[in-house]
Amino acid sequence: MNFWESIKLSLSALRANKLRAGLTILGIVVGIFSIIVIMTVVTMLQNSIESGVSSLGKNTFQIQKWPAIMTGGPGSRSKYRNRKDITLEEFIKLKEVLADAKYVAAEQWTFGKVVKFRNKETNPNVQVAGITPEAMKTNDWQVAIGREIRDSDMESGNPVAILGKDVADIIFPNIDPIGNEIRADGKPYRVIGVLESKGQMFGQSRDNFLLTSLTAFQSNYGRRNNSINITVTSYDKIDYNTLIESAIGHMRTIRKNMPGQENDFEIYSNESLLAQINDITKFVKIGAMAISFIALVAAGIGIMNIMLVSVTERTKEIGIRKAIGARKSAILSQFLIEAVVLCIAGGLVGIFLGVGIGNLAGSFLSAQAAIPFDWIMIGIILCIIVGVLFGTYPAYKASNLDPIEALRYE
Repeated sequence: MNFWESIKLSLSALRANKLRAGLTILGIVVGIFSIIVIMTVVTMLQNSIESGVSSLGKNTFQIQKWPAIMTGGPGSRSKYRNRKDITLEEFIKLKEVLADAKYVAAEQWTFGKVVKFRNKETNPNVQVAGITPEAMKTNDWQVAIGREIRDSDMESGNPVAILGKDVADIIFPNIDPIGNEIRADGKPYRVIGVLESKGQMFGQSRDNFLLTSLTAFQSNYGRRNNSINITVTSYDKIDYNTLIESAIGHMRTIRKNMPGQENDFEIYSNESLLAQINDITKFVKIGAMAISFIALVAAGIGIMNIMLVSVTERTKEIGIRKAIGARKSAILSQFLIEAVVLCIAGGLVGIFLGVGIGNLAGSFLSAQAAIPFDWIMIGIILCIIVGVLFGTYPAYKASNLDPIEALRYE
């Protein structure tokens, strides 16, 4: 008997006992479904997060007062709040000593502002940022129409503005915005550009902001309004990690951190944020694996019991096959393949349901649709392992039946 004949016999056995087979593979369905549905949602979230955090330019990191993701207990926020703000003077000093950097930029943000033009206005949720010209490069902001902020804008302190696409669409639905005067938080700005869209992350727009020069921002809101974020870009990936270490050392000196004292600032990059996200999601993955393992073990025991019942029911068939020359290996492989086919059938149903329901659940978070191909392969491999582990004993028992006793069995 070859492999494909064994597959056909296995499928015939499933069709002959549909209810029993369905109940047997239900545990496999639950085990594989539990891991695939969770991994599908996690993959969707990670894909959305990766596209969101990639807003920083290539080979770029940011120095800021607050961590990108807040962790710890109730007192953790006060720890970061009590840090000194990063000032414009500290940015200037750092820029002077980081001669090996391609770009060193500063940005300062304020939130919850209304932007108006004539009778059009936004909701009070627009972010306003004052930036140095290099920030256009470090944040990978691309101008769709108009121009970027220049050194001359910094020097003059003129209140120019570059609009995020959402802001431009609301207050300039049918008008060319370039050259028009708008008001943000009651303060006048002249529009010089509109940025290309960055899209959404988890249903939240990344185009709902206004950029102006840092000097204009501080003229309107004061130098001490908020801590400054410093973004740094290296020339290539080779120098990237060295530049981070150099920036940390210089920043500690500038901020007078004592030897052995913890940094009173955070280093944020696309890579570090993704590492933090992976640290958080790994516990979700471990939990899913634990649930899946318990369900698969329970399902495996059920499959072993059903296969033992099948061996008993087919004792005479086994005796006839042995009497006409079937080898032990052929009998063993037939029942082993039946157990594996049962597991794979349940696994495929679990994968189909897991991917479908996982994407449905992730869509409520406005996450990008995804299929976790790596975990689908892991699920199929787990099904094969369970089939082999729990099908071996029934298959061994069937292959070792005495043909004379088997033929006498009624």
